[in-house]
Amino acid sequence: MTNIVKSLPASIPFVAPEEHERISGQKFSARLGANENCYGPSPKVLEAVKNLSVNIWRYPDPTAYDLKKVLANFYNIPDENIVIGEGIDALLGYLVRLFVQVGDNVVTSNGSYPTFNYHVEGFGGQLFKCDYLDDKEDLQSLIDTASKTKAKLVYLSNPNNPMGTWTRGEQIVSLLEKLPSDSLLILDEAYAEFAPDEAKVPIFLDDPRMIRFRTFSKAYGIAGARIGYGIGTKELISEFDKIRNHFGNSLLSQVAAIAAIKDQRYLSGVVKKIALGREKIYQIAQSNGLSAIPSATNFVAIDCGKDGKFANQIMNGLLEAKIFVRKPIVAPLDRTIRVTVGRDEEIDLLKNVLPEVLKALR
Repeated sequence: MTNIVKSLPASIPFVAPEEHERISGQKFSARLGANENCYGPSPKVLEAVKNLSVNIWRYPDPTAYDLKKVLANFYNIPDENIVIGEGIDALLGYLVRLFVQVGDNVVTSNGSYPTFNYHVEGFGGQLFKCDYLDDKEDLQSLIDTASKTKAKLVYLSNPNNPMGTWTRGEQIVSLLEKLPSDSLLILDEAYAEFAPDEAKVPIFLDDPRMIRFRTFSKAYGIAGARIGYGIGTKELISEFDKIRNHFGNSLLSQVAAIAAIKDQRYLSGVVKKIALGREKIYQIAQSNGLSAIPSATNFVAIDCGKDGKFANQIMNGLLEAKIFVRKPIVAPLDRTIRVTVGRDEEIDLLKNVLPEVLKALR
């Protein structure tokens, strides 16, 4: 066992709803904490998986040739600029392995998606965390910190998790121009399909300063399949083949992703439903004297109006009422609870239960 691994705690970054259920001995009535797409995938995805399931005995294509071709056609880019992986989580791990050695500096936002930090620490990297500004990731602070620390990697999510806020695409392009020449910007776009046009960043295939990651886990509704992809220069993308798990993406996950990307009509319908669901959660927050932070994702961060302790009490009250939600753990983001857009009956349950939880605390 390496000294790095010996120094790290054996932990899982997320407490799964299933773990909560095992501890409490009861099933959740509303699953509103993991940012899953409650509407599920396109029926065409389910049909494709069902039709191919008899071939589950076969190994998957380690090059993901068909999926890369479909994605290349969708974005009108060469397939040599695309890497397929087991969700963004795994792709982040591969990227960190490519770049980070013991003592190398890496910059991220304090309180943002924790899996990236998990990988950096696992390879002995030194993390520098920049505080959010007005519930958004602070681009200037990221740039300044990267310059001071000579960071190899800079992580930015847009829209971001856990607050749901977003950065204008033109601002991210401007950030690239100010980034140190030896730094690589990692743009995590897990929620891109929900985002407004102003958040979009053009695809720069020949720019070695940025790699972007997207997933089929959110808007496309196949989180259980664990499949995502990265877009970058062909030189950088080819490096992944040196260290990635070549059989990491199953036969069924590749087929599911192909069917998902081809059904853009279904995707558009899901995005519209999620937008309506966000509005309902905004109204629930307001009617209970709380405020909702405008979101460009499939979840809403509700400002509970006090500190992290109070927000934690609200979260625990909802958990006891069999409504699964999560919350940020870093102040001042921890004053919020994060509620995933669920089906109408789940949102109605939140509407009915939240006032009772708040009443018990006031």
